[in-house]
Amino acid sequence: MSDAKNSSPTNPIIPHLWFDKEAKEAAEFYCTVFPDSKITSAATLRDTPSGDSDLVSFTVWGHPFMAISAGPYFKINPSISFIVNFDPSREGNARELLDEAWSKLSKDGTALMPLDKYPFSERYGWIQDKYGVSWQLMLTNPDGEPRPAIIPSMMFVGENYNKAEDAREFYLSVFRNAKPGSLFRYGPGHEPDREEAVMFTDFMLENTWFAAMDSAYEHHFNFNEAVSLLVNCETQEDIDYYWEKLSAVPEAEQCGWLKDKYGVSWQISPAAMDEMMTKGTPEQIDRVTQAFLKMKKFNLAELQKAFQGE
Repeated sequence: MSDAKNSSPTNPIIPHLWFDKEAKEAAEFYCTVFPDSKITSAATLRDTPSGDSDLVSFTVWGHPFMAISAGPYFKINPSISFIVNFDPSREGNARELLDEAWSKLSKDGTALMPLDKYPFSERYGWIQDKYGVSWQLMLTNPDGEPRPAIIPSMMFVGENYNKAEDAREFYLSVFRNAKPGSLFRYGPGHEPDREEAVMFTDFMLENTWFAAMDSAYEHHFNFNEAVSLLVNCETQEDIDYYWEKLSAVPEAEQCGWLKDKYGVSWQISPAAMDEMMTKGTPEQIDRVTQAFLKMKKFNLAELQKAFQGE
């Protein structure tokens, strides 16, 4: 298996958002909120267990995202949010861009932490938008090591509390192209959080920066399928490797989806599938869809046969 790890892809890991019916609408909305954002492709998956499902690929400030409209089965919550770094060294009008984004996201949204000055940032706010997606808007200190504009952030709560550091080390061990960033503990005086718990850490997996934190407060949510992380794999060997390393909940395995030991949902998908679903004819897309609906772990050769009509 070590060979598969050494040959694993360096494609970014793509956040995937599950909506009831609003995938296209939400993607279009985010393209109006953030700079350098656009819809890159859209397809309809027909005759799925959820009926016809819209699948949309888009970028938010240059960071790839995917969204699907697949029924009211999972509800997006703040356990995975998106830090947005407004860096004055990168954008001269960073503060104005932040305030404008906050204003748009606030419409019919809910502030989880008000837009204000905090010890860690001159201007910061945490907002859950009208579609349920949570964004942490932060005026970044330009003196520090630069970070990308968008960073998916995991919050470890409830039975996962105090596991942020463990999760970070686990993910760093699984992904080949990986490196640790910073790590800050709560220390004394932050009750109910424990001193040794993680206030903030970040790390890079496959060209994608992630953040993580522990929170001892009572949160009525945890990781679920509504926000998953999609890993594009070039080969069946890569698919097999990530599936074996990450899957910890056998009953959650379905259509390329799995859950890890913390409850985070991942999609282990062949990179070729993106091209099949965006450039195929409606008949080819339908054949591939019907083929993958029968699978747990994806079989790349079988998907290619379905695409070619063999």
